[in-house]
Amino acid sequence: MSDQSVPGRPSPGPSARVNVPLPYLPPALKQFLADEAGSAALLLVAAVAALIWANTAGGEYERFWTTATSIKIGHWSTSLDVRHWVNDAAMAVFFLVVGLEISREATVGDLRNVRRVAVPACGAIGGLVLPALIYFAVEHHGAAAAGWGIPMSTDTAFLIGILALFGPRCPDQLRLFLLTLAIVDDIGAITVMAVFYTPRVHLAALIAAGCLVLVLIAVRWMRVWRLWPYVLTGIGLWIAVYASGVHPTLAGVLVGLLIPATVVESEQSERFRQFGRAVIERADPQRARLAASAARATVPANDRLQDALHPVSAFVVIPIFGLANAGVRLNGAVLRHAATSGVTIGIVVALLVGNAVGISVATGAALRTGLGDLPGRVRYGHLIGGAVLAGIGFTISLFVTDLAFHDVVLRDEAKIGVLTGSLLAAVFGSLLLRYLGERLPLCSLDEGPPPPLPTGPWRDPSLAAAG
Repeated sequence: MSDQSVPGRPSPGPSARVNVPLPYLPPALKQFLADEAGSAALLLVAAVAALIWANTAGGEYERFWTTATSIKIGHWSTSLDVRHWVNDAAMAVFFLVVGLEISREATVGDLRNVRRVAVPACGAIGGLVLPALIYFAVEHHGAAAAGWGIPMSTDTAFLIGILALFGPRCPDQLRLFLLTLAIVDDIGAITVMAVFYTPRVHLAALIAAGCLVLVLIAVRWMRVWRLWPYVLTGIGLWIAVYASGVHPTLAGVLVGLLIPATVVESEQSERFRQFGRAVIERADPQRARLAASAARATVPANDRLQDALHPVSAFVVIPIFGLANAGVRLNGAVLRHAATSGVTIGIVVALLVGNAVGISVATGAALRTGLGDLPGRVRYGHLIGGAVLAGIGFTISLFVTDLAFHDVVLRDEAKIGVLTGSLLAAVFGSLLLRYLGERLPLCSLDEGPPPPLPTGPWRDPSLAAAG
């Protein structure tokens, strides 16, 4: 992907990756943002397709996604409908990528710097707490009260996708701020799902899952660089977590957090230099295989797995999830009922107002108290616009909807609230960022130098492709 759009060329289609000039970001992070931007276009197409399908096929939409399927291996078997195979199994890949990105940012990225992460972390806390409180204030009785976790999360793909449309007019540091905020926000949302949306726990399976986590820790401690021990253990962990009653996608997060993202040891780089020199001096298939293996060993396991899975998550899993979950019947009676439903109103207000106020106030307080700073060209106008955009809560909001409500009516009301609130947040956030972005003062008077580009073979895209 090129870093600059070429004048005179037509704009990319809805499924193409959006070219965004990000001159001071590490290559791996630039690729992550580009994939998220492209994913947003496909997710939007999938959501529209789901709505059309649900309203024109005479019930075929629900019949397809609720079709039961089974897998049996020996005495073990499991049965889920198609939608839950997407939500419980395929979405584990999405959460695995989230865990990988959290681990990488905490090891070699922005989450290492306490002052740099303090401001977006405070903003994320405000964006988690206030929307939940607003929803609970609107709807706090009966089964509908369980939906308080729905408006808590920000959809990273849509957020990055909209920022991509602003190109160089959106400061790089604002992208980093909102990406870090979304990562901390994901940590909070995952914790909420694990603690508050687990109806029952089977102790034996939970103990088995704990043992598999210990196996992952041991493999990491032994500095195993190959991916297959992590992948095989991760599959076993998914089965154990699913059997325990905890939502199985949390297994993906645990695996992502435990796969190492640290800089490779110097002897691995030396082996690569030796084998590479031998291949250059004398063409030999055996030495070429050894050189290729040594090249993979110089790239952290986290980067290699993320290079392989993030495109799958962004361009396959997330669009299919949107197609499976965004469909809801829309007619006059349903819309009239939703317009007066506490579930729908609570989610819309929580997404739009809760995130805007919660993130803006918490971030402003962190800046004013000196807890952290926002270097670069980030202005308060950018901050307010970004806070409103963070109210786009599509993916995980729909995900929590499926966990919170078993009643079809409540679930449809919540989906309408998520779709409406996310659309309003996207429109108002974009307008604020467009017309208010450059009109307010800088968040920090000290812009500071641009962050240095990382060095080393683990950031060489040609080597990453070998993994």
